Amino acid sequence: MKHAIDQDGTRLPIKVDTTSNGEYAPMPLSRTNCLGNELALSQATSHAKRQGVDRRSFLISGCGAASTLLAFNVANAAAGKTGGFYQISDDAAVDLQLAQAEIGGNEFIFDVQGHYVNPNGAWLQFVPEGARPYSGMEKASCELSEQPGERSYLNCLSSDEFIKDVFLDSDTSIMVLSFVPSTRETEPVTIEDAHETRNIVAQLDGSKRLMIHGRVNPNQEGDLEAMDELAENWDICAFKTYTQFGPDGLGFFLHEDPGLAMIERARSLGVRNICIHKGLPFGPRSIEHSRCDDVGIVAKMYPDMNFLIYHSGYDNSVTEQAFADGAGRMGIDSLIQSVLDNEVAPNSNVYAELGSTWRLLMRDPDNAAHSLGKLFRYIGEDNVLWGTDSIWYGSPQDQIQAFRTFQISEEFQERFGYPAITPELRRKVFGLNAARPYQISTDEISRFVAGDSLSQRKLAYQENPQPHFQTYGPRTRREFLNFLRLGG
Repeated sequence: MKHAIDQDGTRLPIKVDTTSNGEYAPMPLSRTNCLGNELALSQATSHAKRQGVDRRSFLISGCGAASTLLAFNVANAAAGKTGGFYQISDDAAVDLQLAQAEIGGNEFIFDVQGHYVNPNGAWLQFVPEGARPYSGMEKASCELSEQPGERSYLNCLSSDEFIKDVFLDSDTSIMVLSFVPSTRETEPVTIEDAHETRNIVAQLDGSKRLMIHGRVNPNQEGDLEAMDELAENWDICAFKTYTQFGPDGLGFFLHEDPGLAMIERARSLGVRNICIHKGLPFGPRSIEHSRCDDVGIVAKMYPDMNFLIYHSGYDNSVTEQAFADGAGRMGIDSLIQSVLDNEVAPNSNVYAELGSTWRLLMRDPDNAAHSLGKLFRYIGEDNVLWGTDSIWYGSPQDQIQAFRTFQISEEFQERFGYPAITPELRRKVFGLNAARPYQISTDEISRFVAGDSLSQRKLAYQENPQPHFQTYGPRTRREFLNFLRLGG
């Protein structure tokens, strides 16, 4: 096999690193994470020699992903983190058939949070002359960056790369293209761009593979009025809002006038899904609006509306633990407390989405076990939704493989009342749960994507796959601050 990318095989297929989605400052890796990555690369070298292949060939195989996750198990166990683990047989590191059986799957995967950057968008008009937005991103150094043009590196982040990362290099069936917090003028992807990307996919006979949100911040001038056009002209599946974002850095609560006006307008337009960024605070200012205290209030007021809590209220500065009623904690507990206080039953109209959350939880199996266990118990096994925040984290395949194999330990199940993560529960999270609020037929979509031209293109691509195992988001504080300064 000819390797066009990473010929020496230095990139791991499961990407545990400092990359952020641009909504929070990159977090340093723990010593355990660093040791896990080192062990994974060392094991890959040994296993590749044993199989008589080069390291890159080993790493892009199923054995490469299995071996990497097994190395993380070893590092985590040595650190005393045994609340969760990747349930993989040791032999899967060297037995390809076994590896594919354990980390592969044929689930319907509905990723409800995806992003990309338009390399030729109108947002570039607002970037200072000579500035190179997103140039510090790891993926911005792909071969497309060598084309003519001052900002040709942005092609590394374009819709073509989005399609490759999401639909060729991962098992994702369909995705929702979402938006970052911004004003209309500075959106790196506008509703028109998103629609055009959907058209690109449609030209591949994959029209059912991509859905789009409409961004609205009701405390921002003109956004409420713009909801009508978004709903009537762009076939959106939900409105997306950021309660910590707004003029002069001040956010809003959902049960205050701007929030209620947004919900009422969405309702009148026939759009029943409100997607709300909660958790992953942008900073200390208006941080109270990043909490989920208001979610249960509006969910009780509007039982006919769906409130999809993006990131599940997860706060990356909080170490999750068993829920304590009345403790007033930040993070996922603020979501749980809100639904309990307002008597919103599990599996009703509040949903918890895992974009960026699961990616961060992959660093710490105890944190992951508590977070997932609580969401399943209090929000409901039917109401936890799959999302990855890709392409900021590169292809979502590593997140898929990690979730396919993650298990809550029997100790944590018994001590805290968390459920085991069964194949049925995985299928629900991966896609069946999101089918309900997004009103799609999973059988219809599965039949369609099984035979569309994008599937045929993927089959041909897999004859010589070239996954890059890279990320797009900022990895250092400097990159993060530049990202914010240029409108990220």
